[in-house]
Amino acid sequence: MQWGMANRLAQLIRSDGHVLILPVDHGYFQGPTRMLEEPRKTIEPLLPYADGLFITRGVLRSCVDPNNSVPIVLRVSGGTSMVGKDLANEGITTSMEEAIRLNVSAVGLSVFIGTDYEKESLLNLSKLVNDGERYGIPVMAVTAVGKELEKRDARYLALCCRIAAELGAHVVKTYWCEDFEKVTTGCPVPVIMAGGPRVDTEREVFDFVHDGMQKGSIGVNLGRNVWQNDFPVAMIRALRAIIHEGATPVQAEELYKSGQKEG
Repeated sequence: MQWGMANRLAQLIRSDGHVLILPVDHGYFQGPTRMLEEPRKTIEPLLPYADGLFITRGVLRSCVDPNNSVPIVLRVSGGTSMVGKDLANEGITTSMEEAIRLNVSAVGLSVFIGTDYEKESLLNLSKLVNDGERYGIPVMAVTAVGKELEKRDARYLALCCRIAAELGAHVVKTYWCEDFEKVTTGCPVPVIMAGGPRVDTEREVFDFVHDGMQKGSIGVNLGRNVWQNDFPVAMIRALRAIIHEGATPVQAEELYKSGQKEG
């Protein structure tokens, strides 16, 4: 691996081999998502606890202080919306030269395996990997499922992750599922867990994050389960304890409750 590529990955992945990335890119297809209507207000109190941000160039430029930031994973795919015909019909929206100008640590895009636009999204990934290798910038592939929640099983996600790795992705973001070890063991590059829709309780989040870490994930890329929580700082601190300190779900829940009292 080139020095620059390795250095950028090391900016994101901590010395313990784990990472907590905070995604705030939802507006690229959802518009003003709840609790992300004013991104700066959402992002700033969470920055001290995040190892990186997954973000679009527009929100990065307008809502993140360049003097007080964390490593950036730049969302570079889009071109569709939740009111359009098909979310899977994405293209690459941001050049690698732009990523370099923004001094990002990695770039990320979605792949839509099993959809009508499977080929196009996988070729987008291949092109981005080619450009990333040219400039020394890592690529994170996001195994997008969208509304087809029934596809979140180990067999499907293992297929998606392996294909993304085979095409050259340096990191893969995917959903936690039952038998998650089948996903991680079949993927020769690091796997990061996505959050998906908010769940009913914080404990459910702590349980699946802990399970995924025990079964081979290097960390999380959780957004809504953090910044849509009533106590987002307490939530991200509790997740950080699981990821970087080996806390159990019970310990994380206790830390979350104590964080509530602190405000």
